[in-house]
Amino acid sequence: MTATTTNANPATALPEITLNTVALIVLSGAVGTLAFDLWGKAIAPLLGLGGLAPVGLARGFLGALGLPNSAAWGNFMHLFLVGVIAYPVGWLFIARPIMARVVPGLHWSVAAALYGVALWVFAIGFIAWIAGNPAFLGFARITWVALAGHVIYAVAAAGTVHYLTRPRV
Repeated sequence: MTATTTNANPATALPEITLNTVALIVLSGAVGTLAFDLWGKAIAPLLGLGGLAPVGLARGFLGALGLPNSAAWGNFMHLFLVGVIAYPVGWLFIARPIMARVVPGLHWSVAAALYGVALWVFAIGFIAWIAGNPAFLGFARITWVALAGHVIYAVAAAGTVHYLTRPRV
């Protein structure tokens, strides 16, 4: 599977919106979300670091906006709208092309890790605050579990994009 791009370097080009690109977004987002939830709901708690509650954060955000915020809506927002759609779109159409132009030659995994940090700043710094929590959740232990989770998400999702769009011989 490849996403067709408009120039020779797929990292700097914006992908054309095709069925392959939509599939790439969904697959990379699903892999990233699985990695994030595996870390935040299983591995980190098993290590005694505490577990992430992204659905609770999504529910708080929806409620702060006056929108329905049931558990079902929180799951839909976290699992699908954000994890499977929005974050991979941000990688493919914003972060990857910008990083490839600003820092040419930067390995995709480093660029992805930086994108993960940006996602963490957005989610834990901004969205948590809108949801009524302290920005960065007061820099408690869970803040750092969330940082690792967002970096893991971004590397897993970008790795999926890299693998599926690599040149084949």
